Amino acid sequence: MSDARIEVDIAGQHLVLHDSVGVVFRAPVSTAANGPGEQFGSECTPRGRHYIRARIGAGCAVNTVFVGRRPTGEIYSPQMRAQHPERDWILTRILWLCGLELGINRLGRVDTMRRYIYIHGCPDDDPVGVPGSHGCVKMRNTDIVRLFDKVRVGTRVDIRV
Repeated sequence: MSDARIEVDIAGQHLVLHDSVGVVFRAPVSTAANGPGEQFGSECTPRGRHYIRARIGAGCAVNTVFVGRRPTGEIYSPQMRAQHPERDWILTRILWLCGLELGINRLGRVDTMRRYIYIHGCPDDDPVGVPGSHGCVKMRNTDIVRLFDKVRVGTRVDIRV
């Protein structure tokens, strides 16, 4: 979808994918528990205009665990969560975001890409539709697979309150 664009609504906790005709996909998400913000270390979801810098995880199984944007070889389970309660679970697919607005979400202390902000899958027992991430945009695994298959590197992503 070369004319695709994504809108993430922080207040409404949902994501919408548009093409030239209109809405083609909609799903609940979970943005940062700390709310919107751009500063390094804030664990907030950055606002503004972005694009997809990289698509990671094509062909991986649902619930594939990623650390440092690499599959670990693990498949998430509730038992793993019990064994590693401190882990921030990044599962199934990753859409790595890059800011487009200098001084707002690109470069310096507000750089979305260098903050490693993604749209990614999360455990099925994580709540979506309410804030709860460490800054990223979390989605159900089935939803991230559907979204991933509809977008490409360069797809515009607008994050608003």
